Amino acid sequence: MTKAGGAGQRIETAAQTLWEAPELAANSAVGPTGRPLREIGEPPPPDHTGDALIVAMCNQKGGVGKTTSTINLGAALAEYGRRVLLVDLDPQGALSAGLGVAHHDLDMTVHNLLVGPGKVTVDQVLINTKVEQMDLLPSNIDLSAAEIQLVNEVGREHTLGRALRPLRDRYDYILIDCQPSLGLLTVNALACADGVIIPMECEYFSLRGLALLNDTVEKVRDRLNPELSLYGIVVTMFDARLLHSRQVMTRVVEVFGDLVYDTVISRTVRFPDASVAGEPITTWAPKSGGAEAYRAMAREVIFRSGR
Repeated sequence: MTKAGGAGQRIETAAQTLWEAPELAANSAVGPTGRPLREIGEPPPPDHTGDALIVAMCNQKGGVGKTTSTINLGAALAEYGRRVLLVDLDPQGALSAGLGVAHHDLDMTVHNLLVGPGKVTVDQVLINTKVEQMDLLPSNIDLSAAEIQLVNEVGREHTLGRALRPLRDRYDYILIDCQPSLGLLTVNALACADGVIIPMECEYFSLRGLALLNDTVEKVRDRLNPELSLYGIVVTMFDARLLHSRQVMTRVVEVFGDLVYDTVISRTVRFPDASVAGEPITTWAPKSGGAEAYRAMAREVIFRSGR
């Protein structure tokens, strides 16, 4: 995996010069990113050896598709035989709700693992989802108190890592849905993660916000987790009909190059409908373009990670 060092200033510059971006070439052999399409075949069978790859799905800007991407990437990875754990690290509990979990009624959540170590086991919190081979550590509004409760704890940035340690040999991928902020909960996710995937709405202000997030990733790498890598950026809510979307895409690819996934998630009403139904789009509308997009992203993630 590639590390992106010192990209903050380049991101800011790209955002400032967005309106000078050339239009993407109209070529059938070119994908939405403006690069030639690269075919990635069916992934090999999983071998289920070694510890899980922990991936933080992170962006401090809200409404960019983090939760949607976490649910559907996880479900697509599970379709390919990977054992997946989703961790809801957002007090709003959107990930849990998006999987049909009545999170407000739960007695045990991620909050109990963070603030009551030793009193609660992960198996008491773990929930089996409707998707085969995909489990969930749910969350609800109780988690909002965790940042205050952890502030005086020794090693508070590694609390989540300690809670997840017993689970690492039971899964191939652990995907953490981070809250839309760069507070202590998000730092906990980055401190225990092997890498970060940034879902980014194809919009001007999302491009500017990447600079702040990249700075945070670099600080966590320097001070808490030297192995933390930027695995890539997945562009969401893309609409090829809009000049603005194409311009933003061009700038993101200019700054990050191959860190931008070839897979692009386009806008569709299928995603909110699937969320209301409480299941991934891969099962709610398995033949839809959105489902195929997340399967393509899962193949790309497996190919890049070698898992």
